[in-house]
Amino acid sequence: MNARVSLLLALGLAWGCRGRSDEQESETAVDPFETLRGRMVSEQLAPPARDITDARVLAAMQDVPRHEFVPAGERHAAYTDRTLPIGHGQTISQPYIVAFMTQKLAPQPTDRVLEIGTGSGYQAAVLARLVREVYTIEIVEPLGRRAREDLLRLGCTNVFVRLGDGYQGWREKAPFDAIIVTCAPDHVPVPLVQQLKDGGRMIVPVGRWSQELILLRKRGGALEREAVLPVRFVPMTGEADQR
Repeated sequence: MNARVSLLLALGLAWGCRGRSDEQESETAVDPFETLRGRMVSEQLAPPARDITDARVLAAMQDVPRHEFVPAGERHAAYTDRTLPIGHGQTISQPYIVAFMTQKLAPQPTDRVLEIGTGSGYQAAVLARLVREVYTIEIVEPLGRRAREDLLRLGCTNVFVRLGDGYQGWREKAPFDAIIVTCAPDHVPVPLVQQLKDGGRMIVPVGRWSQELILLRKRGGALEREAVLPVRFVPMTGEADQR
């Protein structure tokens, strides 16, 4: 790992997950994946390899144990730069996409963030290291329950998981400083726009077959829209299918 990346990772983080399982937190425990996480950050995310420059995002990616969010049979590949299956036809996004979307969201320590598509819980765990609270919704109940258990086990006490359709958002907890959508609708859901604070940011992959990652900024009630990256996500299901 180069000196610049080492310096970035040394910077402190506020809030959120401890980033280690109970066994790894004991004085004698050694995290066998720590070196792999360091290589993931230096070789897949940070310059000169890639364009993730936010020190807090890099530190969160270094800290959160991605292998804890994938099935046991996939742990050997947990820190490779690719998606991995997590069951029920769903996947965990590649590390670069998680870091890229997080950086584009510009998370602040006081933010309350809504995530649509909990999946494995990994993206929520990364955000939990960077913001005050994360509210996340998963439509596939077995995945949502497992993610809730894993997030609690890893000490992510500022993440709140709801089982259900995320199209309508989480009205009783709105408004949100930022919203991240990790499944692809074919349009930006209006209820999510309504639940975004003025001055807030939303990042969402839009499209069924050819998808574009869209960054939205809400200013004075109007939306600024920027296409930032071609991507491939699983489709948003539930109410989104009926629109």
